[in-house]
Amino acid sequence: MRICKVFRFDAAHYLPNYEGKCSRLHGHTWTLEVEVSSSVLFSSGSSKGMVMDFAQLKDVVNRRVIEVLDHTLVNDVVENPTCENMLFWIYHELDDSLRSAHVLVSLKRLRLYETPDSFAELRSEEMV
Repeated sequence: MRICKVFRFDAAHYLPNYEGKCSRLHGHTWTLEVEVSSSVLFSSGSSKGMVMDFAQLKDVVNRRVIEVLDHTLVNDVVENPTCENMLFWIYHELDDSLRSAHVLVSLKRLRLYETPDSFAELRSEEMV
């Protein structure tokens, strides 16, 4: 079973290896979707019956990603901050943290919107 939580942050970047408008400093309101999965058995008893507590997922993503990137120049964190490179950075920040926060959870999908209609997506089978 999978759960997904959506996060938003504001940050600026520029693309140093790009010819065009995006080579100049500009900002975005980024939207990040984080999807995790785990086995869950239906339970009405003492088991929580959930993949992961949404509050716990929120805490990990806020500490490892949102607090680092929000209201910053992303170039100070990610060398060439394309949407795709940012997803690889986010994956590496979250993967171990989520495993240690919740033993049986695995990161399945990340989706990062640079604008309301433009995004990059990284799925577990593509993660390295």
